[in-house]
Amino acid sequence: MNNQIEHNQIKNAIIEVKNISKSFGINSFGNDLALAHLVNIFSEKKDKKSIKVLDSISFEVSRGEIIGVIGKNGSGKSTLLRVLAGVYQTDYGQIIHRGDTFYLTSMGFGLMDRLSMRDNIYLVGAVMGLSQKRIKDIFDQIVDFSELREYVDMKIRQFSTGMMGRLGFSISVFCMKNKNSEILLLDEVFGSGADYDFEKKAIAKMEELIQSGATVVLVSHNLEIIEKYCHRVLWLDQGKIKQLGQPKEVIEKYKQI
Repeated sequence: MNNQIEHNQIKNAIIEVKNISKSFGINSFGNDLALAHLVNIFSEKKDKKSIKVLDSISFEVSRGEIIGVIGKNGSGKSTLLRVLAGVYQTDYGQIIHRGDTFYLTSMGFGLMDRLSMRDNIYLVGAVMGLSQKRIKDIFDQIVDFSELREYVDMKIRQFSTGMMGRLGFSISVFCMKNKNSEILLLDEVFGSGADYDFEKKAIAKMEELIQSGATVVLVSHNLEIIEKYCHRVLWLDQGKIKQLGQPKEVIEKYKQI
């Protein structure tokens, strides 16, 4: 794919990110005392009470563009997507959206272990903004894709980790498809935690959605997928933009570090 979109050709941006910054207080790490301790050790000032996760980030995404976000763990990738999705508020700067946004992350799908698979499909679908009628219309598609039809009335606390992964991915991907959102924010969605055959099927389904014509901001450690599908790549390093440009060029430099 790798259609070339030069930065100076971007017009009618559907997302504008203007000089945003985001910090978290040490207490935001909750009970992770080890992490808080490390932050204190490596902070420039011993009395530092917060850590800056995003630092003066600015970029634009054009309508229909697929932009990949790469970087080491802790570089600010997931925080950036959560800020774009409105999960977190910025400390400074401005974000402008010009389209309906759908945010999907692999970090938990909101499944309730005391409910059955059937009830979870309706619950998560509703949380994702679908009507009960629309969920009913796509119910069989979700169940068939998950390959878990015989367990549809079983409480998911009895499910294995792989079964949970199948169910969570299937609900999310079909809800996302049926929302027809103009902007997709995808955070490490490649990898459901299920077996190899299902993983291949899940990747194929996500690739299909990525190529649907929506604007996509994709966070992933899968550099092959980033290079294959993204028009541009944004490399984050310690909360700052290290580089923003053509996928092959950015990824080659990223691999050298």
